[in-house]
Amino acid sequence: MFYSTNPFTGKRILEFDYHSTQKVKDKLMSANEAYFEWSQGSVANRIKYIEKVKEVLLKNKEKAALLITTEMGKPISESYAEIDKCIDLCDYYADNAVEFLEERVLKTAPESVKIYEPLGVILGIMPWNFPFWQVFRFAIPTLIAGNTVVIKHALNVPECALLLEEIFNTAIQDIEPYVNLFITNKKTENLIANDIIKGVSLTGSTKAGKAVGALVGGELKPMILELGGSNALVVFKDADIEKTVDICIQSRFLNNGQSCIAGKRLLIAEEIQSEFMQLLIEKVQALKIGDPMDMDTKISVLAKREFVLNLEQQVSQSITMGGLLLLGGNSHDYYFEPTIISNVTPDMPLFSQETFGPVLAVTNFKTVDEAVALANNTDYGLGVSLFSKDICEMRSLIHKFQDGAVFVNSLVKSMPELPFGGSKASGLGRELSQEGIKAFVNVKTVVIG
Repeated sequence: MFYSTNPFTGKRILEFDYHSTQKVKDKLMSANEAYFEWSQGSVANRIKYIEKVKEVLLKNKEKAALLITTEMGKPISESYAEIDKCIDLCDYYADNAVEFLEERVLKTAPESVKIYEPLGVILGIMPWNFPFWQVFRFAIPTLIAGNTVVIKHALNVPECALLLEEIFNTAIQDIEPYVNLFITNKKTENLIANDIIKGVSLTGSTKAGKAVGALVGGELKPMILELGGSNALVVFKDADIEKTVDICIQSRFLNNGQSCIAGKRLLIAEEIQSEFMQLLIEKVQALKIGDPMDMDTKISVLAKREFVLNLEQQVSQSITMGGLLLLGGNSHDYYFEPTIISNVTPDMPLFSQETFGPVLAVTNFKTVDEAVALANNTDYGLGVSLFSKDICEMRSLIHKFQDGAVFVNSLVKSMPELPFGGSKASGLGRELSQEGIKAFVNVKTVVIG
């Protein structure tokens, strides 16, 4: 048995039972049986079902947003925005999936074509920090490609998991291509080895990704691993200071700082550091802190108490090593105050480790080459943001950054139309866009002599 907890009140919400071994077996067989019918329909017909999913989600928007905030503490305005993003995703694939998956005639002799066929039942191991968006960005393209999906969601958002299953299967009533499982990590390992599972997508920590990746690789199954990040916000001396401050605040403190693609390391040209930091501190101090159910709240609680304890340790160790506390640093229960630490060096935990919460590490640089080296001085490679008015110079630097994404004068974000994924310890593969819908297909070459 496990239970959900409201991180703002600290109170238990509901208790849930894990699915029994027989229940897991039955649900897995159901997903497999659904696949044989689901995969036979055309892409256009599957899009019609996805459009119904969108309609059902819209009807449940209020309920979904409230559940997100109640179970993991996201400010309610951001929970509504998360649902809107899921709706945009449905629209994007409805408009583009047919083109993405149509046969490709190859310029060869004899005649040849390239076709895309689904694999079967795909397992999605999903995180808690964007409990609807992460599922949608995996499930929608995977389903449209003709696969069925089994979801092992994070156990601290069980009501979100149940509502998601209800939304998909209300929209698709004649068969059930979407299955939710409440199982332990150990049973998830057994599931990966099951012959019915044809591929695995995981969004989670790098530690979890390595463990799951070893299991999936051992079974010779395709996988996507979307893992941790320690994105740099690189502010050059000619940046628009006011606009850049606003973007950096959004990047670091969105979702209470609990995002793999958040800007966690602020690298700033020493010529503008004083002016920039003064404005940054003023604006962070103005962020409304409080009840996540208040539409004006920008900062609230973290999803779990253990995340607070981990941040406390990272901040404390970094200050002991010479980091300078400029703002915040206080914590209690599930809450960690918005915090800014300067004089951070690469050997400190706030630089070398992933921080998952509202803490911004600040490091200055003297030259462009130093900025690039600092940005790359991490095990992660999810994304980097560059801020400068000299777009030509920024273009010339793009190839030097060892990341899956480079955003100029913008925060790194996942969008339906852009491939999303990282390098190094940030993972393998790409979600979203054309790459995402082809992640779990058999690319079949056909030659007609």
